[in-house]
Amino acid sequence: MDPAGVFATSFVRDQALIRTRKQGIALVLFILVLFGLPLLTDVRTVAVVTSMMITVVVVMGLQINTGLAGQINIGQAAFMGVGAYAAALLASKAHWPFWAALPAAGVFAALFGLVFGLTAVRIKGFYLALTTIAAQILFHFLILTLPQKWFGGSNGLTLDPASLFGFTFNTDTRIYYLSLVVTLVMIAGAYGIARSRHGRIFAAVRDDDVASGMMGINVVRTKALAFLVGAFYAGIGGGLWAYYVRFVSIDQFTLIHSIWFIAMIIVGGMGSVTGAVIGVVVIRFAQEWITSVGPTLVEKFSFLSGDIVFASMNIFLGGVIAGFLIFEPRGLMHRWNIMKRSYRMWPYPY
Repeated sequence: MDPAGVFATSFVRDQALIRTRKQGIALVLFILVLFGLPLLTDVRTVAVVTSMMITVVVVMGLQINTGLAGQINIGQAAFMGVGAYAAALLASKAHWPFWAALPAAGVFAALFGLVFGLTAVRIKGFYLALTTIAAQILFHFLILTLPQKWFGGSNGLTLDPASLFGFTFNTDTRIYYLSLVVTLVMIAGAYGIARSRHGRIFAAVRDDDVASGMMGINVVRTKALAFLVGAFYAGIGGGLWAYYVRFVSIDQFTLIHSIWFIAMIIVGGMGSVTGAVIGVVVIRFAQEWITSVGPTLVEKFSFLSGDIVFASMNIFLGGVIAGFLIFEPRGLMHRWNIMKRSYRMWPYPY
């Protein structure tokens, strides 16, 4: 529901992301705050926000794949790992520049995801989830069993800092701005996909693939395309991660990471691009808060250990996810939309 006095006179206007002048001003101010964040906070906060933005790119792909198109994917971390290893290999051994290695990382991850996306043509639900878990296992198996000179095996790969037109992103602040620009571009692309013809086709196949096929939608192509786009986003996020930490290892892309990615879209709201961002922020802030409080608890209570605190973090966050599934299955974005609608209809909430 739009604010009072706002009327769409065309389909393009009806699908516009920014509907009012106040919304445009708020968005510009928010982006300016993000660009000014390194000047206002410490290095630790900048590092945490950089990690959040990279995670947003990966989760945005999962939102398109699972939330919008309805294709269950528990292997998003594997697709992210393919992108990270592709960027590391192209940068360290083929000496590709950053501007070429990063898109190539997304392409390699998309091709890897397409292989498993083709299986979504015949299976869905629980069986599709098992297939994506197989992608996670296959990724680990290939990295650890192929010759070590190819992917580094358990030792991983290192790469030099990203460089663009002679400018090297070798500090936390510089890599923050690089991640911010890439994240904004990818978020804009996700909004474009969700509001386009392809986004409506994704939603139709998600709701009922049989009825969609009877309406003339190519269901096979749509399901494969959903995996392709979702894996491409994961590959871009993986490439950014590789340039951020400058080291790629197999233990950075495990099944538990894929589960956390799913948790983020559950908390934020399935099918909502903004919900994916909100879910990442909420879960990552909760993780950082528990991580910072953990050492203090260990010091005050001698019977506690680091392992107990780590297990408690997983239990707490798991409880949060279970609570959302029970009491707010449509995520925080759904609750926010209800609050906006109630505010705009006041004092006539009925």
